[in-house]
Amino acid sequence: MKAARFSVPALVLTLLCLVWSGTAQAATWSSSDQWGTWSNGGYTLYNDVWGSGAGPQTIWANSYSNWGVWANHPNTGGIKSYPNVSTSINRSLSSLGSLKSSFNVTVPGSGAYESAYDIWADNNAYEIMLWMNKTGAVGPLGSYQTSVSVGGHSWSVYKGSNGSNQVFSFVRSGNTSSGSVDIRAVLNWIKSAGWFGNITVGNVQFGYEITSSSGGLNFTTNSYSVSSS
Repeated sequence: MKAARFSVPALVLTLLCLVWSGTAQAATWSSSDQWGTWSNGGYTLYNDVWGSGAGPQTIWANSYSNWGVWANHPNTGGIKSYPNVSTSINRSLSSLGSLKSSFNVTVPGSGAYESAYDIWADNNAYEIMLWMNKTGAVGPLGSYQTSVSVGGHSWSVYKGSNGSNQVFSFVRSGNTSSGSVDIRAVLNWIKSAGWFGNITVGNVQFGYEITSSSGGLNFTTNSYSVSSS
């Protein structure tokens, strides 16, 4: 019986697979496609490798609340990807009695990234980011406005524009890998500041905005949910 032989590309792929966690190897769904998507339980997962100079990235999922990504992006500036889970709300702010989310993640101690909510409103005219933790050389768009405690957390608030929409970034005062956030309270605070009116809340996303993860790093969502009424 002849010994098995591997080509170099096949061997590299095998080694990469061994780097992934056991959960990833046994995942219900996975994709290395730049725009890979998967829908489950009213949520949609996106690999979303959108930045220039990106390296390889593989997303995997057992469900919308248990998923992760392995990414090997070079140690250069600029956001490379935002693998995320998204759900559509499509309600006016005034009609929402509640809009809350909870999360539990396992993230690396190196690289440059943040774990963040990305909330879109008024047909993407407004983007609200909630940074739950950040590592490495990353920072929010715009200029510092104030500090506030709202939605169950204390934040530094930044305001700016990317040329296409207004961006409000709430950067948590300390990193956390688990918790819950009252998104409706945050949105009402922005409204009370006069930065927008009775917006229509579109998609609520949560994921990892990755600038660099050289050598290959794992990001895992252990649990996640969004609820509204």
